[in-house]
Amino acid sequence: MSAALEPIVGRYVSFDIAGKICRVYFEEAGSGIPLVCLHTAGADSRQYRHMMCDPDITSRYRVIAFDLPWHGKSYPPEGWQDEEYRLSTDRYVETVLAFCDALALERPALIGCSIGGRIVLELANLHGARFRALIGVEAADFQEPWYDTSWLHRGDVHGGEVCAALVSGLVAPQSPAVYRHETLWQYMQGGPGVFRGDLYFYRVDGDLRGRLDGIRTEQCPLYLLTGEYDFSCTPEDTLRTAAGIPGVQVTIMRELGHFPMSENPRQFRGYVLPVLDAIARQ
Repeated sequence: MSAALEPIVGRYVSFDIAGKICRVYFEEAGSGIPLVCLHTAGADSRQYRHMMCDPDITSRYRVIAFDLPWHGKSYPPEGWQDEEYRLSTDRYVETVLAFCDALALERPALIGCSIGGRIVLELANLHGARFRALIGVEAADFQEPWYDTSWLHRGDVHGGEVCAALVSGLVAPQSPAVYRHETLWQYMQGGPGVFRGDLYFYRVDGDLRGRLDGIRTEQCPLYLLTGEYDFSCTPEDTLRTAAGIPGVQVTIMRELGHFPMSENPRQFRGYVLPVLDAIARQ
């Protein structure tokens, strides 16, 4: 039996976020244009492992995926036990920019999915000059909540299993079973209260309707990719958002749901590779 060694390397970096030192875990593979990857709510950077193992991507891009504080292998800041975790728009933006600064990344490209796709819009709006290009996957300025999170963090509820059950319907029916369950396993392992804390940003604090007039796509190209089977961020949500952003490039992806890079990596690469080709030609 032969061993298969993947090209992914994991490391920790410590830096300041809102006056507290955070120890953040990240993985990377490849070389070339830095491509920072933002995971979905309640999950972690493992969602991008297929992109980091794709030589058609890593031959041109240094793909870097990090776990937000409180997520995956990253730690909460010191004193976390005395506060409720709630992700805000300002904290999210600060975290992304601080991570890029900590790794001395000069105008990286960036891709984010779900909450990561939402914050892509805010980054384009306020900090587009800092990026080579931005890719919002399952991104829109707002979605009406379709779930109740008030009971997710309870002693008589297995938070991880409930989170996985909640998002399981967002995976497209065409997604291979092995990747469907890989995606759900990542949700089962989330820390207590983390998924709910991320959804505070998604449902409440991150409402960007009417607030995106600072986006300049001639300065920083913006690409929006949304799966046709996503009922959390529907194609209509993305198209409505795009209608107010001159120059944005939108693609509705067939046979994909809310987690395209992890639920069906082969199908997703057919959509993301042309975008990465265009960015590399800039």
